[in-house]
Amino acid sequence: MSHPDHYLLAGVMGWPVMHSRSPKLHNYWLARHGLIGAYVPLAIKEAGLEKALRALPALGFAGCNLTIPHKEQAMKIVDHLDPVAKRIGAMNCVIVGADGSLSGTNNDGFGYIASIREAKPDWRADAGPVTVLGAGGAARAVLVSLIDEGAKDIRLTNRTAARADDLAKEFGGPIKTIAWNDRHDALQGAAMVINTTSQGMVGQPDLDLKLDLLPQTALVSDIVYIPLETPLLSAARQRGNTTVNGLGMLLHQARPAFNAWFGVMPEVTSELRKMIEATI
Repeated sequence: MSHPDHYLLAGVMGWPVMHSRSPKLHNYWLARHGLIGAYVPLAIKEAGLEKALRALPALGFAGCNLTIPHKEQAMKIVDHLDPVAKRIGAMNCVIVGADGSLSGTNNDGFGYIASIREAKPDWRADAGPVTVLGAGGAARAVLVSLIDEGAKDIRLTNRTAARADDLAKEFGGPIKTIAWNDRHDALQGAAMVINTTSQGMVGQPDLDLKLDLLPQTALVSDIVYIPLETPLLSAARQRGNTTVNGLGMLLHQARPAFNAWFGVMPEVTSELRKMIEATI
């Protein structure tokens, strides 16, 4: 598949941005599908975000990803914002329309669910209680995706109780808040545990969570991918639980963006995974 009339372009905007794995990821897919183009890092400070986004059509970009600190500010700039991004309260993808308009979406929830199904194809959100730790931006994407997948019982706990309470009020439905001091007990009978906090990431303190009451059949997920196996995942694996790290979410959230920009839905191959793992 080729586009001889123009050079395909996309990128990632952030500040800082050179640490992003997205260029390796998307350039791998461009080469794999025989597309002539490039995906580039765009180091854009907050003050320059609107000008940078508005320049995308004139520069021939099909769109871009957004990373810290632009995910919320961009929502006020784009011409169209899809319902998922509105619910999550952040966007991570911009798509340039044929008329030069900018549309915003958020693929984090898609990426999260796809990463879980890759590890456990028969996974169901309604298989039992899901315990979610954290109430930040990542938690919002995970919670929206769980609700959309049919989760019936979500136990949400966060160090700052008010933030968890606010999310429970906003999203409603199956979410019930649990005091942080009771987080260990919130694992009893759970079918799944998800850490959406930064605890366990390189440079951050470990997540203090006792797994004694967690069934061995439960799936343990951590959205952190540096390191690939956090202390939480290590402890869970050693006791026999199936574990999923955060790398799959990173890889799979990129797929619908690539498809929107270039008309091809790419796959997460073992070769791609190994290539990205080598950079961690």
